[in-house]
Amino acid sequence: MLLGVAGIVGFLLTWQLIPALGIVSPRFLPYATDTLAQLFADLRDLEFWRNVGRTMTAWAIGLVIASALAVLLGTVVGLVPFLRRATHTTVEFLRPIPSVALIPLAVLLYGIQLPAALVIIVFASFWQVFVQVLYGVADVDTVARDTARSFGLSRGSRIVNLVLPTALPYLMTGLRLAASVALILAVTAEMVIGTPGLGQQIVFAQSAGNYTRVYALVVVTGLLGLVINILFGLIERRSLSWHQSVRGEEVL
Repeated sequence: MLLGVAGIVGFLLTWQLIPALGIVSPRFLPYATDTLAQLFADLRDLEFWRNVGRTMTAWAIGLVIASALAVLLGTVVGLVPFLRRATHTTVEFLRPIPSVALIPLAVLLYGIQLPAALVIIVFASFWQVFVQVLYGVADVDTVARDTARSFGLSRGSRIVNLVLPTALPYLMTGLRLAASVALILAVTAEMVIGTPGLGQQIVFAQSAGNYTRVYALVVVTGLLGLVINILFGLIERRSLSWHQSVRGEEVL
């Protein structure tokens, strides 16, 4: 913790010195103290919190939709070898497509509204979870699978007691990655599409030449990402408390 605090202090001091030494003009890189003062002023503004709520609403809705679809489709495709082979090429073709490339289509379909932002949030987040679930389901130990069959366990029982515990670590990793990606795309959508939220406010501040507020809002988005990452890390450790990766134990 002390090293982390020292790192933050060092970063802020470096930031303060760069414009102070004239390396970058304070007009384009405001002093850290000015940015933090703007941040604290924004924290007292009700409209600021409304924009935080709008961004987090888009993030949450997009993440839930993407995760639900990815878990369902990833489990079905992963459990059926034929589907896994049949969809492999399609998945590898669609997965690298940048989500921002879908913005014109999203705007054409939904205009400057929340559903347009959800299109790119869901598309980007979906693959993070889907691929992890796909690998997790396919990673079931062959001996364990054959043993379950020899004991006459039903398909439902095998899924609950064998497939899900195996895939859960992969799923939690996918969710943690998807949560960060969803926030990035939520802010991006607000900046490019113009839906209300922190991204839109960053664009407004930049257009008005208020660079101090631009940096303050960027810091806010970074803090939100940090909180989300910590939260999902805690959820992951709690849900995988039985797993060796969390307990730090070796399976002999």
